[in-house]
Amino acid sequence: MKVAFYTLGCKVNQYETEAMQKLFEAAGYETGEIETADVVVVNTCTVTALSSQKSRQIIRRAVRANENAVIAVVGCYAQSAPDEISKIEGVDVIIGTAERTKIVELVAQALNNRAEKIYSVGDVERISAFEELPHAPHRTRAFLKIEDGCNNFCSYCIIPFVRGRVRSRSLKSIRAECIDLAAAGYKEIVLTGIHIGAYGKDFRDGTNLVDAIKTVLDAANPARLRLGSIESVEMTDALIDLMKNDSRICNHVHLPLQSGCDEILKLMRRPYTTKNFATLTEKLISAIPDISIGTDLIVGFPNETDENFDETLAFIKSQPFSKIHVFPFSARAGTVAAGMDNQISPQIKKLRAGRAIEVSNIKEKTFAEKLIGKTVEIIGETETDGLIDGLTKNYVRVYVPANDHIKLGNIINVSVINSFMNGVMASFKFD
Repeated sequence: MKVAFYTLGCKVNQYETEAMQKLFEAAGYETGEIETADVVVVNTCTVTALSSQKSRQIIRRAVRANENAVIAVVGCYAQSAPDEISKIEGVDVIIGTAERTKIVELVAQALNNRAEKIYSVGDVERISAFEELPHAPHRTRAFLKIEDGCNNFCSYCIIPFVRGRVRSRSLKSIRAECIDLAAAGYKEIVLTGIHIGAYGKDFRDGTNLVDAIKTVLDAANPARLRLGSIESVEMTDALIDLMKNDSRICNHVHLPLQSGCDEILKLMRRPYTTKNFATLTEKLISAIPDISIGTDLIVGFPNETDENFDETLAFIKSQPFSKIHVFPFSARAGTVAAGMDNQISPQIKKLRAGRAIEVSNIKEKTFAEKLIGKTVEIIGETETDGLIDGLTKNYVRVYVPANDHIKLGNIINVSVINSFMNGVMASFKFD
């Protein structure tokens, strides 16, 4: 029996797909292509309306590509809209965000009775424990999921409704997986979760993200530990000090800003001001001068005037960002923002997004060009058209011509030559 996977969305979804792949492998399945597999698993996303649309498109594409396969749809879009998915002809199994451990069992039921549609979409508000998934990474960098859920309920965000409240993974469980990752030889571990800055809050014993990081460093001793997205209000002095003093922690953070206008931040229910945010970035640059700071930005939020947007544009220009992910506001049914007055037209959102992306492109290029003429360390990730690419510790994409000395997954030193695509071109540095 063969199983194929298609994953949409974030690094958490990638981690969960790898975990489901291990569950199928343990049951005797081999991983194959969608067109010839007996089972196709589509791991969905619903963070924006476009994400949901893409999820539907991929589901239909999988059905068309392999009419004989059992089609299992899982994840955030499955959690938020199981009735919509059930109307897509050819879908056999629908699983939300809480019972992925049952996927092999539910698929077996579908294989035995193709006439029955199988649903496993529970109430996320009733989930109180972190779902332990057996995991084996299938990439050169290992993602390590330490948390699920979010308690913030920002006015625009659907995620708390499809992922539930914060559930943290035990330090014991984190340690056990890290020992396996170390034994497998992974050089870089990426901590991921829906809201990793809230790690430990559900334990109510003082355990926090710093404790999780120290556990990973102790148990796996990776050459690199990279942090996923962290809310600015959760970048504590203790965390900054740890990043500054332990060279294994990558000098890169992703701090979602969402708006550079305090009036809009308040409507978004974000727990900080632009002054708070700027104070933090100044502190980070002071502590770790070569740190890269990425961010997320939502443009065209309801009630955002031209003046509000100009204020945001001025603020992002003033900040030391190395990359800005720009999203036009997407109304999600059930959120506060979806029902707000003064929704912004798609045309204006597109124009504002374009102006913000221009700023991002300049900042990304300027940051990357600082590496020209320097020797940097990367871990080879993929090889395409004779080029191997990998990331520096501070998250610049580096490309280098492939040769026999470079092995994917290994740390290599390269000399940066010039700007190239979304990063820089380099040459292999022979010792």
